Formats: sequence, structure tokens, C-alpha cells
Amino acid sequence: MIRDPKDLKRYNASERANHWTVGISFILLALSGLAFFHPAFFPLTQLFGGPVWARIIHPYIGVIMAAAFLVIFLRFKHLNKMTPADKEWLAKAKNMVDGNDHDMPEQGKYNGGQKVMFWALAACMLLMTLSGLAIWRAWFGFDITLVRLGAVVHAAAGAVMIGLIMVHVYAAIWVKGTVRAMWYGTVTRAWAKQHHRGWYRQVTGK
Repeated sequence: MIRDPKDLKRYNASERANHWTVGISFILLALSGLAFFHPAFFPLTQLFGGPVWARIIHPYIGVIMAAAFLVIFLRFKHLNKMTPADKEWLAKAKNMVDGNDHDMPEQGKYNGGQKVMFWALAACMLLMTLSGLAIWRAWFGFDITLVRLGAVVHAAAGAVMIGLIMVHVYAAIWVKGTVRAMWYGTVTRAWAKQHHRGWYRQVTGK
């Protein structure tokens, strides 16, 4: 793909690698987790060498994802603080979904919807990590009541997170020009000016 040298840098290589580490880990965890969640998905364990290996590998991939997500959280939490403009954006989100995004309030690097997604994923990640440790009986010996509670919380948080990631992927595809930011690290000036005017002005001085 030929890119314009005037394109704006949105993510560096380290940030993109961090993102894809979380993304790939999530896919592996979702596939193996669904296999344990319902018998209809049990054949998915064959992707990991069978049910025994799937059960062994699952929590270790979870540790990788939790660590990688923590890095993302620390990197971007200051950019995801909600502002009055974000609340106004959320109030007008239906207009954008209907195709009328010209009257949306000016946004920084992330808009109100992206910020809500960030904090929702962070909450799910925290719940999944804590509940995952509670039910990781190969390493920990918590009381059975806590283990049972952890199993319920883990499944619920996992289901919510799968739904959130589906919305995240759909939104990235729906807003043309967004996916390239994570492939190549750059976006066009037109894309930045249309979707994130505040960030555009910040990085270009215009």
C-alpha cells in the first residue's frame, strides 16, 4: 500500500505491537474459553491440541493478555479521561450512526465512544484477571465458594468482553481509514480532520 508522506503518525511500532499482542491473546482466549463454556463449542479445544492442553494453556495466555493490557492501560489512560465534549459526543452519537457526523463536537485523539469502550474493557479485564486467578486451581487453593463465584464472574466478564470487542472491530471497519492506523501506524489528514479535529489541530498546529 502506497502511503502519502504527509499522513499523520497515530501509533508507533511499540504501541501497535502491544495492541496486537492483546488482540491475538484475546482471540486464543475466546476460542478456548468458549470451548469450556458450552458443549457446543467443545470441538474448539482441538485447535489447542485437545481439551487437556487447552485447559493448561488458557490461563497462561490470560497472563500474557493481562500484562499486555496493563501496558496499554498505563499508556493511554490519560488520553481517555472523560470531558464535557465527550459527554456531548455521546449525546449526539445517534446522529453519527445515521451518517450525519458534521455537527459532532470536536474530539481529541479519542472520542466519547472510544473512551467508554476503553474503560469498559479495563473493567472487564480487571474482573477476568481476578476471577481467573481465583479459579486457577493448579497454582492457587482458594475456598470453593470463592472458586465458584470466580467461575461465574469469569464467564460473565468474558461474554461481555467478547461483545465489546465485536463492537470495537465493527466500528474500526465501519469508519473507513481506521484499520490502517493499527496496520501501518498512520492516518490520512482528511481522516484526522473529519473524525478527530482536536487531535488534528494538536499535531499539525492548524
